[in-house]
Amino acid sequence: MQNSPPIKRQRQLTKSSMKPSAKSETVLKSQKAKRKPQQKLTQLHFALDVTVLRTCRLCDLSYTKGAPDDESLHRSHCARVRKGLQWGREEERETLKAGVEEVTTGLKLKNGTKGRVICFRPDVGGKIGVKLTTLLETISLALSSPPLSPAVLQHCKVYIFLLSPDSASSHNSRERIVGCVIAQRIATAMAVTSDIDLSTSNTSISHLTSDTSKDAKDKHTHSLIPVDAATNLYVHPNPLPTPLGIPRLFVSSSHRRLGIASHLLSAAASTFILGCPLDPAKGQIAFTQPTGAGKAVLEAWGKGGVRIYEEEQSP
Repeated sequence: MQNSPPIKRQRQLTKSSMKPSAKSETVLKSQKAKRKPQQKLTQLHFALDVTVLRTCRLCDLSYTKGAPDDESLHRSHCARVRKGLQWGREEERETLKAGVEEVTTGLKLKNGTKGRVICFRPDVGGKIGVKLTTLLETISLALSSPPLSPAVLQHCKVYIFLLSPDSASSHNSRERIVGCVIAQRIATAMAVTSDIDLSTSNTSISHLTSDTSKDAKDKHTHSLIPVDAATNLYVHPNPLPTPLGIPRLFVSSSHRRLGIASHLLSAAASTFILGCPLDPAKGQIAFTQPTGAGKAVLEAWGKGGVRIYEEEQSP
């Protein structure tokens, strides 16, 4: 009997053995990726004729659109210029320690709201000092003016108008800083020319004949100093003794034409020198170079007697 060779059994393939290996899966995926249609690209171009610089019509600040830092600065600055700054319990708790004086209270504005005027030195610290720093930065940006130097601030007092909270609004229980005047001790200022003086000067120049010497013409031409030719503001060159100067005047745009500037200026005139109230009509108060709005306040409140002075001067 012959031994027959053993019959080889065919091994059945299980589902697990039929799965492709990890390497084969990677190859398949790469092949599929190659077969994907290429994404259509868009070519961009710089628009050099379009500026990204914007000027806000509400606060007049120029900033770069699309720059996060610039846009954040604009939002905070614009809110302060329009609505002012908050004066809360933290600042109020430090008033006694900081030597804050309440000059006037219960002042009624033209729209029926009320407020008060407080005064303190510019070298104050704490929460009030931080608030003052923010306020002065806002004023410098709003007026496009350089910051006041430490030498000037040394002879200054800060007058702030605090608007009372709206009694009809339950969520707004804080006062707001809506106006500020910086008052400075000065020595001299120049008198503002009246319309009569200006017309007389122009008439004198026009009457000069061609035979008049050049020196005589220059003398007439330079007899008045232009401060702002656009608003027809000129001053006489002779310096006159003047005790009080106003280097900065600011009122938030939403609260203008309510009498806030007049209240602040009157408070400074009556209390800046202890026991010696000053009268703008007598030429005892001067402004630095005013803006168009500042010139209107100068004429209305000053009653024609307010003078102009150079900001960087010591008393």
